[in-house]
Amino acid sequence: MPRDHLQSAERSASAGTPARTRPDAGLPAADGAEAPFLELLARGAPAEAYEQPVLLARAEGRPAERVAALERAKLLALRVRSEIEGRRRREAELSALFETAHDLAGLRDLDAVLRAIVQRARSLLGTDVAYLSLNDPERGDTYMRVTEGSVAARFQQLRLGMGEGLGGLVAQTARPYVTDDYFRDDRFQHTHSIDTGVRDEGLVAILGVPLTLGDHVIGVLFAADRRSRVFEREQIALLGSFAALAAAAIDTANLLAETREALAGLERANEIIQDRSAVIERASDVHDRLAELVLRGGGVHDVAAAVSEVLDGTVEFTEAPAAPARALESSRAEGHAVRHGDDWIAAVAAGDELPGALVLRGHPGLDPVDQRTLERAALVTSLLLLARRSAAEAEQRVRGELLDDLLDARDRDPRLLRDRATRLRADLDATHAVLAARLEGGTADADQEADARRRLWAAASHLAATRHGLAAARDGGTVLLLPLAPGHTATDLARRTARELGTAVHEPVTVGASAPVGQLLARPDTVASAYAEARRCLDTLRLLGRAGDGSAAEDFGFLGLLLAGERDIAGFVDRTIGRVVAYDERRGTELLRTLDAYFACGMSPARTKDELHVHVNTVAQRLDRVGRLLGGDWQSPERALEIQLALRLHRLSGVTQPPPAQR
Repeated sequence: MPRDHLQSAERSASAGTPARTRPDAGLPAADGAEAPFLELLARGAPAEAYEQPVLLARAEGRPAERVAALERAKLLALRVRSEIEGRRRREAELSALFETAHDLAGLRDLDAVLRAIVQRARSLLGTDVAYLSLNDPERGDTYMRVTEGSVAARFQQLRLGMGEGLGGLVAQTARPYVTDDYFRDDRFQHTHSIDTGVRDEGLVAILGVPLTLGDHVIGVLFAADRRSRVFEREQIALLGSFAALAAAAIDTANLLAETREALAGLERANEIIQDRSAVIERASDVHDRLAELVLRGGGVHDVAAAVSEVLDGTVEFTEAPAAPARALESSRAEGHAVRHGDDWIAAVAAGDELPGALVLRGHPGLDPVDQRTLERAALVTSLLLLARRSAAEAEQRVRGELLDDLLDARDRDPRLLRDRATRLRADLDATHAVLAARLEGGTADADQEADARRRLWAAASHLAATRHGLAAARDGGTVLLLPLAPGHTATDLARRTARELGTAVHEPVTVGASAPVGQLLARPDTVASAYAEARRCLDTLRLLGRAGDGSAAEDFGFLGLLLAGERDIAGFVDRTIGRVVAYDERRGTELLRTLDAYFACGMSPARTKDELHVHVNTVAQRLDRVGRLLGGDWQSPERALEIQLALRLHRLSGVTQPPPAQR
């Protein structure tokens, strides 16, 4: 940015807004430093462009206070930019889900809504094909109504008898079914016509969920791939939610059709119909509001507030433990809101899970359409919870895959690895530590142990995301790659991580850390070597009876030399006798020589003075100085062993200590 442009922008920003009305009131004063960054935000500049105002100020020799103000403004601008980008991503992820809810609220064409549901289900699950079939009560079978991604005409015209094929089995039993290889699955009845249609389409993996109204199955919603695939529980639940939307759309269309028939056949019911239209309009209004607030990044409590305003009552999201248990289970089983005293309870179900309910308080008389509005608000809430959980789990998987690639030392392009890390806000050029974490509360139950490991991985993934690091499950535990803050040691990071993970999973967690490593992409085996060192530290902690603690090789004295992936002899010598070496270099004394003689003479001052040909008082004075430099316990067996080893290594390896100013 040109200098005169920067100065002009800074002057206009500092003079244009009074301090008490500025949006950053309460933050440290920036003296107009935010002006160039506001311009960068306005034009959507890349993150690296935010360094230019600071670099320019330094190049111009601006005062340190000015440079510091620009630094603070830069950090604030980058935080705002990150928040904007995050919101855009969330809006993009949620728009497909809640556009469907919006279409349902303003239902005009049932076929258009069903097509949108099938298209969005295919998009969100990432399948090759999605399709929807409806039951034909007169013929006693189910037929294709909407397809997306299909290329075979015979497949698009299929009709399935009850119990025939996977779809017929879903329609008959009202239960979801999934197969990763259709033609090898003998749980359902294969027929020539169905198998031919599926073979023409090239489908292999198929997931089908029922469309239900009350206790009745009215059709089936499918997602299918032309390759073998295992559908996860969350994906089954998500498709089930879309099926609920499709059923609601059909139900709403049926209600509208019944209303039109009543208008045509019963002129005397005009007043009732007008009143009902007002209720339906309120339902449409609440769905419009829900779609709008969710796309703006709202939460479950915002959904409750919007429904409260439309229904003229108090609606709250209540977590499952705090909701009336019997009413909650009844609402879940029936798929409708149920009355509980003067309140109404609508279960918020996400697949097999029951996180809570929407509770309409103090409103015993509720119109059926308002009841459906409450039920659909609960459905939108469940979709919101599922979408956010899916997004979080997807990010966790991406972080784990990147760390797996770094650990496996595969032949990867460093530029691609760096780009992937940047998208996750991880800096692979910064100094990091690799940590190995393992649970200590073992159990004989394999399911409980697997659940505990999943909880550890989830907690580690959350910790890595908040600290701009990476996490993955490996070797029965969890491995983390976390940046090392300036002034902190790997041991500090390991102990803090052990403490935070233990608190999150409510069990002791032991954490071993590697020595700090930088430039992770310089060598392909950097992260793998650091992980091996972290695991050795973890095993050592457990052998020493320090389960639930965290540490690095530097914390084990001379034992750390055996644990460290790189034998840091210079570091060990510096930590053990570095102050004595530095003292001799500065003063020209002979403390090291005295220490050598002292240990060689069996720690006897009398024999030491003969060895050195000095007075015994001289030996005592030198040893007293050593004690002040190394600490009062320097002659304890453990410390004495480390000091003797450091003296020997110092002599044999020619270790040179850095000048005192560098320590």
